[in-house]
Amino acid sequence: MNKTENTTLSIFTMKLFFVLFFLLPIISLSQSTVKSDGKKIEIVNANSLKSANNIANGAKRLIGDVQFKQDNTLMFCDSAYFYKDNSLDAFGHIRIQQGDSINLYGELLKYDGNTKKAIITKNVTVNKGDMQLTTETLNYDVSSSVGYYTTPAKIINRENTLTSATGYFFAKSNDLTFKKDVVLTNPQFVINCDTMRYNTGSKVTYFKGPTTIKSKENLIYCEDGWYDTFKDQSRFSKNSYIITEEQKMLGDSLYYDRKKGVGRALKNVQIIDTAQKITIKGDYAKYNEFEDLSIVTGNTLFIQYFEKDTLYLHADTLKALGDDKKKRIDHTHSKAKKDTSANDNKQLFAYHKVKFFKNDIQGKCDSLYYNVNDSIMKMRGKPVLWSSENQLTADSVNITTGSKSLKGMELKGNCFIISEEDSVHFNQIKGKNMNGFFKDNKLARVDISGNGQTIYYVTEINKETKKEDIKAVNRADCSDITIYLKNNEFEKINFITKPDATLFPIDKIDIKEFKLKDFVWRKKERPLDKASIFN
Repeated sequence: MNKTENTTLSIFTMKLFFVLFFLLPIISLSQSTVKSDGKKIEIVNANSLKSANNIANGAKRLIGDVQFKQDNTLMFCDSAYFYKDNSLDAFGHIRIQQGDSINLYGELLKYDGNTKKAIITKNVTVNKGDMQLTTETLNYDVSSSVGYYTTPAKIINRENTLTSATGYFFAKSNDLTFKKDVVLTNPQFVINCDTMRYNTGSKVTYFKGPTTIKSKENLIYCEDGWYDTFKDQSRFSKNSYIITEEQKMLGDSLYYDRKKGVGRALKNVQIIDTAQKITIKGDYAKYNEFEDLSIVTGNTLFIQYFEKDTLYLHADTLKALGDDKKKRIDHTHSKAKKDTSANDNKQLFAYHKVKFFKNDIQGKCDSLYYNVNDSIMKMRGKPVLWSSENQLTADSVNITTGSKSLKGMELKGNCFIISEEDSVHFNQIKGKNMNGFFKDNKLARVDISGNGQTIYYVTEINKETKKEDIKAVNRADCSDITIYLKNNEFEKINFITKPDATLFPIDKIDIKEFKLKDFVWRKKERPLDKASIFN
């Protein structure tokens, strides 16, 4: 073979080698001839492959429809550098597909096949089921399917949109954890919190740190809790409260069902009506938003603030009913509607062992009804009232209070007014029905109608002791009587019809005979301050 032939053969051999070097990888890659042991990254496809020793020793430059594979994870890009240490840098139209469950997109990818950890940057998108996450930088562990981001991100899951500064997502368990400036927006509400965990499968949101949930109907605050966004049910704790248009409910733990409009509170419960200046406290409370109905039990306390005084009331159970506007739920649209044609009618019901204290009046009964707007209090079940030195009892008692003072009262059936002269002598007024009138919060006049009876003691100042001594007692029977009082003492009695009256010297009487039928002195039951209403 001559020199010319040798030269031609060498050139042909080099050309053949060049062709085989660049064409065979394309043919072999498409046929997946390079086997992976589960750790090595497999080159599946590329339109061209070149050496890139200028980048790193043994590096390869892949261009055009580039595909890599490791286990069940596929990676796609426009171009890439593939390194001998089982890592790669990829550029343009990045997509990581992990089985059928998750797809990650971006513009740049750094991937270590030994640790199976990826960093994706620029226009990053993660799709899993109906959840989509977008951010600028995402760190993703392919082996555990766990990703995290430290750049602001947005997550869309059907009708829910969430944004946060940092976060983690766990693809296998469908859990996402978010921190810093977390905002979850739903058509019905908006949640702002410090830390949140959300499960895309169960649609349940967990939150910690200062959290607010705002909607058209109310505002909820807590520092720990969860919210089922599918069922619209939730639990809140740590300084938790719910604020509606006119009320605020607080408790150690709050439970709320938005669809039913029902809230429950446990321990250290307070329901505050700012419009009516009313606070209700207890151990347990249930509130129906659509009916404007609250029920409180356990160490209950009703407080109403007046201009210069405060009413404190305790019972086994308190029920507060808001205005009597007919509120109904439109089940088609799941919204509460109000009939604004009716007038407001705030009401309180107290059941069993009722006691109340106000500086100018105190009382006790088995059950009580109080209309806040017209300030009428109705007492039933052995009711008793104390006004200054007077004890008032009847089968039923109605009291009308004003913003500044007591206005009047109505007693029906077996009515009694008793005041104490001393431990054995008692002034007494008895009748079928009575109407009392107050002046400066003191009983000033009493009208008695039907079977009126009176016993009152006549006193005289002792010149030596300067004290009042009882000199006589007057007993009178008259159908209708009007009694005038001054400083809570009998000042004048008017007998409307001719009375049957007798004045007895005090030393000529048997004191046992001078107590009207059904007389009962209930001084020991009287609450002397707001704390004693719990006795």
